[in-house]
Amino acid sequence: MYQRILVTTDGSELSDQAVAHALQLANITCAELIALRVVPPYPKTYFEGGVALSEEEIARIEQQWHEEAMGSLHTIQDQGQKLDVKVRPVAIKSDLIAEAIIAAAQQYKADLIVMASHGRRGLKRLLLGSETQQVLTHSHTPVLVLR
Repeated sequence: MYQRILVTTDGSELSDQAVAHALQLANITCAELIALRVVPPYPKTYFEGGVALSEEEIARIEQQWHEEAMGSLHTIQDQGQKLDVKVRPVAIKSDLIAEAIIAAAQQYKADLIVMASHGRRGLKRLLLGSETQQVLTHSHTPVLVLR
């Protein structure tokens, strides 16, 4: 049924539940799991009172964020080994999370995207936006949303 399942994670408890579900689904269907974490670049705005960092310091911070993301992805890879599921850890640096998820699904030829949704409604949804909604709206790959 599925050959490659892409699961997104942000390290939250809710996304951990989506990862567990995706691992089970990959196990049942003998699919490869692509574990994706989108890491934002360091914001480079200089508002009044803000501290301007050197390019080296920004690069160090971004490298630390990438290493932390890869650490969480390797944890998913370890969980996959226990279930005999091949897990490919992928960390992408991007401000545009939904677009990065869709691009990764295309690049890795995913048959399914699994992601969590916080289920925000009303004003909170409007103010905070919804990466899940953006992926659902713009992806040509089927999306399984867990709440």
